Amino acid sequence: MSKKEKIPRQPMPEQNPQVRRTNFDEVPFGYPEEQAVIEASRCIQCKKPSCIAGCPVEVDIPGFIKLITERDFVGAARRIKETNSLPAICGRVCPQETQCEELCILGEKGEPVAIGRLERFAADYERNGGAVQIPKLAAPSGKKVAVVGSGPAGLTIAGDLVKLGHSVTLFEGLHKAGGVLIYGIPEFRLPKVIVDGEISYLQKMGVEIVPNVLIGRGKTVDDLLQEGFDAVFLGVGAGSPVFMNIPGENLSGIYSANEYLTRSNLMKAYRFPEYDTPIARGKNVAVLGAGNVTMDSARTALRLGAEKVTVVYRRTEVEMPARAEEIHHAKEEGVEFKLLTTPVEYLGDEKGWVKGMKCIRMELGEPDGSGRRRPIPVKGSEFVMDVDMVIVAIGTNANPVIPATTPGLETNRWGHIVADEETGSTSREGVYAGGDIVTGSATVILAMGAAKKAARAIDHYLKQKG
Repeated sequence: MSKKEKIPRQPMPEQNPQVRRTNFDEVPFGYPEEQAVIEASRCIQCKKPSCIAGCPVEVDIPGFIKLITERDFVGAARRIKETNSLPAICGRVCPQETQCEELCILGEKGEPVAIGRLERFAADYERNGGAVQIPKLAAPSGKKVAVVGSGPAGLTIAGDLVKLGHSVTLFEGLHKAGGVLIYGIPEFRLPKVIVDGEISYLQKMGVEIVPNVLIGRGKTVDDLLQEGFDAVFLGVGAGSPVFMNIPGENLSGIYSANEYLTRSNLMKAYRFPEYDTPIARGKNVAVLGAGNVTMDSARTALRLGAEKVTVVYRRTEVEMPARAEEIHHAKEEGVEFKLLTTPVEYLGDEKGWVKGMKCIRMELGEPDGSGRRRPIPVKGSEFVMDVDMVIVAIGTNANPVIPATTPGLETNRWGHIVADEETGSTSREGVYAGGDIVTGSATVILAMGAAKKAARAIDHYLKQKG
């Protein structure tokens, strides 16, 4: 065993669970300098680093980690930014454990290098030290690109294209840029000052952001092409909520995770009455689902004063799609889990407010199309859970506005835009797409990876176009 393998993976300092469940401050504090250097020194600087292959945005992982060991923390941040314009975000919300870290050689015998934590450290060090600088941009190409949607895909492609010398205008339907990073992910997991800082960096590079413009309503994709944009990238996400369509679903007190999190995160309802956005505060809250959005909703409900929050999921913890870290944090904070359970009916009181949830127990059968074992109802196992609020976080559908208003834009049976996996090109010339509007609900980093590929393809298309 080498000396590097003997150094244990450095734990991330974080808030005490009993304290943090009462506030919206970020849970992990981040590495102090000395701890970051120790963690970085665990990297064995492989000659053929497999970790890079696991990074959808192609970060030079050994390169930036080596700079941290040399205490060139700003240099490390700038090395990351050569391919990733959003490192402070990625360092916080990327599922590194199933991507770059999963391929780390140290992980074969012990724990992988904490790549995500080191990425966060470098980005935070650069920002906190006021050392952010604009990279060298290519000469202006004279070409204009419209980017629709300012979530992870839109921000990534905007940064990549502006570096290549193209003029980029980013259209956002809401009043604030950031997409799911702003409205979906809570403050305690991704502080909005971090998102604002990354967006400010893109603006300083020359990206123009136009908020309060919903493309597809009033102005269409065809309008953009006629107005002189040479190419359009669609990164509008999958923000249409999914419900279970069971009896009682229209009772008061039943919310989609989209509405609940948007109220709290984007509209700052958690700071009511300082911000004039009311939000329901249940005492006995059930959250349906098992992804990161489920954990975000459950942990938000706790912080808004719920006495009991229960995640209800029809499979077991093994099949949960949420990050292990998010599940761990939720458990530490007191969120309860009722597994192998699914609701079949909501029960209301005389005022039309939800008061109970009739559920049935499940057992797992053979794997389904997702590779997870299919849940099967257990006959005669019905029971009632007492609840006064339910948050439905079982997934989202494609945003239908743009496909409905763009003739000739091919979609699949789920309403997602059909786009080439390697280029993002769609059935319409000059129109590209990437992220959740193509794949369905997925991770921030996969949307960013798709945007990087599309940026290369658009750059090539614009140069061919002449």
